[in-house]
Amino acid sequence: MPKKIMQKVADTHIRGFAQFIREQGVIGLATGFILGGAVSKVVSAFVTDIINPILSIALGAADEFRQSAVSVGGAQILWGDFLSVLIDFVIVAAVVYFGFKVLGLEKLDKKKEKAETK
Repeated sequence: MPKKIMQKVADTHIRGFAQFIREQGVIGLATGFILGGAVSKVVSAFVTDIINPILSIALGAADEFRQSAVSVGGAQILWGDFLSVLIDFVIVAAVVYFGFKVLGLEKLDKKKEKAETK
């Protein structure tokens, strides 16, 4: 291919990529992904350092709560670990839900839907 045609194709793709990033909200998605990871770490620390010790005391688990298990035959059912992960999930889901509501982000989706139907 001649150099001018290759340059034109490259310019077209670069402009198309830049337009894709602007229109599809890729920057917002990346920012949300990064912040979501940070929130997840904070919630995990909260559950591990505060919630689990309280549950350990309340349920009488002498050792670390995540290690609480029931032995059935040769298998161990780690119910403490499962409960910790479940608590993590519920707290992260609540933070996302209330953050979404408090920031009014559901209104943004409705505006976009209205614009698309017109």
